[in-house]
Amino acid sequence: METILSAGLEALGLPTEGAAALARYGQLLQAQNQVMNLTAITDPEQIARLHMLDCAALAAHVPLSGAKVLDVGSGAGFPGMVLKLLVPDCEMTLLDALEKRMRWLASIAPELGAEDVVCLHGRAEELGQSPDFREGFDVATSRAVADLSMLAELSLPFVRVGGLFVAMKSVDSRTEVDRAAHAVAVLGGRLLPAVDYTIPGTDVTHRLVRVEKVRPTPGQYPRRFAKLKKAPL
Repeated sequence: METILSAGLEALGLPTEGAAALARYGQLLQAQNQVMNLTAITDPEQIARLHMLDCAALAAHVPLSGAKVLDVGSGAGFPGMVLKLLVPDCEMTLLDALEKRMRWLASIAPELGAEDVVCLHGRAEELGQSPDFREGFDVATSRAVADLSMLAELSLPFVRVGGLFVAMKSVDSRTEVDRAAHAVAVLGGRLLPAVDYTIPGTDVTHRLVRVEKVRPTPGQYPRRFAKLKKAPL
């Protein structure tokens, strides 16, 4: 796994020093997946490519060094933990509504050299209204499988004006992105040109949808999840 990761990071133009930590992360993920549903991908090579290198591509296209970053709906730590291992000087917070995932990530962080990562259990639609978190991050990321309109409402309230929200999407997401343009504007964002990339060692191409925060998010957003889901912007 480490050899695949090292070659893949080099292909992405990233330093290869993080390959060992990413490989160890993959091993821990495999082991924990036996007792907790973390990923449907179980083959070590596929974990390296379709999880680790897929997430690593974000670090190749978004400036993260020294940034305060929030990963919304982090799940098993993607992309947030990968980004933290590749850009150690970013201030990374992982957010997920499932407490046991956050407990697991917090437990492995010291072994991976990511002692200062924050693993936050909570719901984005609630914490996005908290003055402790609202508009307090330079970058918000999400790899969650949800419509972009919903992801924008859950994520943009956390981003400071001048900051960036980045959603990891498939290359056939153009209709979804176009449909979300209104929501993005209402929430204080502006769509930037998307970035497509191919995962090293595969023929899989994914897309980074980038949203610049250009003005504060109106106070009524994010709404309660039931309302957000029933009546998307």
